[in-house]
Amino acid sequence: DQAYNCLIHFYKRSHKFLITHLSLTTLTMTSVEEMPGVIRKLEEVVVNRIAAGEIIQRPANALKELLENSLDAGSKQITVTVKGGGLKMLQIQDNGTGIRKEDMAIVAERFTTSKLKEFSDLSSISTYGFRGEALASISHVAHLSILTKTRHSPCGYKCEYKDSVPVSGPTPLAANQGTTITVEDLFYNVPTRRAALRSAAEEHNKIADVVTKYAIHNAGVGFALKKVGEVGVDVKTTATNTVVDNIRTVYGPSVAKELIELSLEEEKLKFQLRGIISNVNYSVKKMVFLLFINNRLVDSTAIKQAIEHVYASYLPKGSFPFVYLSLNIAPQNVDVNVHPTKHEVFFLHQDTIIERIQQGLEEKLLNSNASRTFYTQKLLPGAGVTLEMFENKEKAMAAKDMVRTDSNMQKMDKFLTRKEPESVDDSEEQEGMDAETVRQQHTKNTTEQTDRQHSKQTGRTIHLSSVAQLRQTILSEGSADCSSILSSLTFVGCVDRQLALVQHNTRLYLANTTRLSSLLFRQIILQDFGNLSVLRLSPPPKVIDLARLALEQEEAGWSPEDGDKEELARHVADLLEGKKEMLADYFSLELEMIGSNLHLTGLPLLLDDFCPWFGGLPVYIVRLATEVNWDEEKLCFDSLAKETAAFYSVKEKEGLQPRYDEGQHGGDMVDWRYTVEHVVYPAIKKTLVPPAACLTDRTLLQVASLPELYKVFERC
Repeated sequence: DQAYNCLIHFYKRSHKFLITHLSLTTLTMTSVEEMPGVIRKLEEVVVNRIAAGEIIQRPANALKELLENSLDAGSKQITVTVKGGGLKMLQIQDNGTGIRKEDMAIVAERFTTSKLKEFSDLSSISTYGFRGEALASISHVAHLSILTKTRHSPCGYKCEYKDSVPVSGPTPLAANQGTTITVEDLFYNVPTRRAALRSAAEEHNKIADVVTKYAIHNAGVGFALKKVGEVGVDVKTTATNTVVDNIRTVYGPSVAKELIELSLEEEKLKFQLRGIISNVNYSVKKMVFLLFINNRLVDSTAIKQAIEHVYASYLPKGSFPFVYLSLNIAPQNVDVNVHPTKHEVFFLHQDTIIERIQQGLEEKLLNSNASRTFYTQKLLPGAGVTLEMFENKEKAMAAKDMVRTDSNMQKMDKFLTRKEPESVDDSEEQEGMDAETVRQQHTKNTTEQTDRQHSKQTGRTIHLSSVAQLRQTILSEGSADCSSILSSLTFVGCVDRQLALVQHNTRLYLANTTRLSSLLFRQIILQDFGNLSVLRLSPPPKVIDLARLALEQEEAGWSPEDGDKEELARHVADLLEGKKEMLADYFSLELEMIGSNLHLTGLPLLLDDFCPWFGGLPVYIVRLATEVNWDEEKLCFDSLAKETAAFYSVKEKEGLQPRYDEGQHGGDMVDWRYTVEHVVYPAIKKTLVPPAACLTDRTLLQVASLPELYKVFERC
C-alpha cells in the first residue's frame, strides 16, 4: 500500500497524467506484458537431445546410420539382431576394422569423425558417414554400448555411454575382430516420440526393408537379420552372392527371372549408372524402387516419377516394376549435407541426368519388348483355332519419338468438305454407266479442258549470265536443316490462307504459307526461265482498265502528288507495250494489241492446278510498271520474278475471299484449303530450296516438340 501511495503521489506532482482510478493488479499485469522475454543458452544435454530427435527418428534410422558405419569400416559380414521392433534392443555386429582403444573415450561425442577434417572435404566425400553425429545422437536417446577389437589389439574393449559420455569402461573382454554396437531402450527419455511410433511389427518391417536394400546394393557383403530368441532369420545373404542372387533371395525367383541389366555412362555429365530392372513381363501392385547415389540409400521423387512414366507405356494400368539403380556422380557435383538423415541429396544437372536415365531405360525396355511371354490354356476340341504367335523383330519406337500424324491417313477435312450436287443432266447421262467408264470420261474431259487453257513453250536452254547468277544465289543461300524439314513435312491443316500447321518427325511448326509460296514461285520462274507454260485469259482484259482499277485501290498507294490517274494508267499501258516481247519470251506474260488497246491475253502457269487470285491482277500490272528495275538486266529479271511470285503467292486479304483454282476463269470451283494442301505444299516439299532465313524470320516457327512435352508432363 505504501508503494502504491508513493506512485500515485509521484504522478500527481509531475502533472503528466490525470489518474482517476488505478489498481495494483492492473499495474502488475501491464508491467509483465510489456517486459521482453529473456534469451537463455540451452543446456548442452537439451541441445544434443533435440539434435538426436532430428537424426534418429525411428529404429530404422538408427540402423541405417550404424550399417553405414560398418560398411565404412570394410565389413564383409554384418549381423543385425532386433527385439521389440528395435525399441527394446537393436544390435549390429560386424567384422570390420574396429575402433582403437584410444578413440573410445570420444567416439560417442558429436562431430567426432575419422572421415572429415576440413569443410572443403565435403566436396569429395566418398564415405557414408562424415558428420560424426550418429553414435552421439543414439547415446542421448538410448542406452548405448560398444564392444570392439582391432586387428592388432590383443583383446577387445567394451564401453557404455550416456549423453555422449562413457559411464563405464573401456573394459577388456574377449572378442572377435570388428565392432558390436548395442542400442537398448530407444527413446526411453523421449516418451512422446516413443508413443508416436507404430507397432513393433511395423518397425521391424521397416528395419527389414533397410537391411534388404543394403544387402542388394552391397553384393560383396553378407547380411543377416534375426529376432532375439528365434532360431530362423528374416534376411540372410552371403558375401559370395551377386546382386541378382540377393534379389532372388529377398524378393523371390519370380522377379529374378525377369530382370535385365541397365548400364549408362556420360563423361560430359560425369555420372555412371548401373542397375537391375524388371522387363515388361513382370509387374506388381506396388513399385519396388531401390536408389543409391554414390552408394548412399536415398529417395528421389523426380527419378521415381520419371521411371514410372516410362513403364506406364508397357505395363497394365495400376502395375509397377522392380527397379534397382546405383548412380555414381562425381563427388564435387553432389551435396550430401542437405538433410539430417542424409536420405536426400542434391546434385548438378539433375534434370539432364534424369532425362538421360529415361532414354536409357526406354531403349532397354524397347529391346526387351521384341517378345512377350503369355500364359495360355488349351482350347477344347471344336472351340476354334488357336492364336498364332509371331515374333516382332522390328525395334519398337518410343512413345515420345512416335510421329503422330501420317499424310496417308484420312483427315477430318474429308468429312467437313461439302460436295456440290451433280447436275440433273450429268446424273441422267451417267446413269447405267459403270465406274470405269465414268472415270475415263472424267479424265478425257479434264484433259480437253487443260489443253484448251494451257500451252507450253518448247524446251530451250537460256544462256544468260544474270539468270545463272540468280540460280546460283538460291543454291548458296539454301539451308540443309530447313530443307530437311520441308522435304519430309506432313501437312496438318490450314490456320488461314497465310499460316498453316506442318509436322516434321516429332516437331510441330507454324508455317508462313505466304512466304513459302512466294519463294516457291520465284524459284520456279528462275528455274524454268523462258520455258514457262501459259494460262490463256478469255476474254482478255485491257491493260489500261486494269491500271485504272488498281489506282482506285488503297493498296496501289496513289496520292495527288503522283499525277492524274488517267495519265498514270496510260503510262503503265505504254511502258508494258514496249516490253511485251521480252515479257512473253522469258516470262510467258503475253500482251497483245487488239484494236487500239493493249490486252493481257496470257499469264505464266507456274504450277499445275494452281491459278493466281485475279483480284490481285490490277495491282500486279501497276507494280510491273513502277517496281521493276527495267534498266539493268539482272535486277530486272530478279524484280520481275519477285513481283510475279508475290502476285501468285497464297495470301490473306481482309474482307475478301481469295481463291487459287482455275475455276476463277472457267472451270470447277475448288476450295482454297484443298489447293493449299494438295497443290502448294506438295510442290514446296518437292522443289523448294529454302534459305536459312526461314528458321529465323518466323517463316517456320516451332510451336511444339513431343520430346519436350514429355519432359514437361512426366514430372506431373
